[in-house]
Amino acid sequence: MTQAAFFVLTALADQPRHGYGILREVEELSEGAVQMRVGTLYGVLDRLAADALIVLDREEVQQGRLRRYYRLTDEGTAALDAEAERLAAGASAAKKRIAEGRRSPGITDAPAAGPGLAGGMA
Repeated sequence: MTQAAFFVLTALADQPRHGYGILREVEELSEGAVQMRVGTLYGVLDRLAADALIVLDREEVQQGRLRRYYRLTDEGTAALDAEAERLAAGASAAKKRIAEGRRSPGITDAPAAGPGLAGGMA
């Protein structure tokens, strides 16, 4: 699952939203790390709909413009939950490995002294 798809699903986890609302929510949830353009958003929405992870909830006319609201399906909720678990497990493994590396003797940030790339001493 792409980062954009993950955040779109997350944005829809609590309530249906229209395109602009999804964009704002994704930016907020990702703390600004994910900023999508409208074209990118609708490509993600199309793929998520094709995979039956989201559906069109309703359409409303606001100030003469049509707003489409999307919501998660049960499959979308399950996929989001599975991806969140996968990401959490990966983050946990990385944190554990980092902590183990800090405790291991002989690991430093400085390169080891020895032959250089050409086989001589640096």
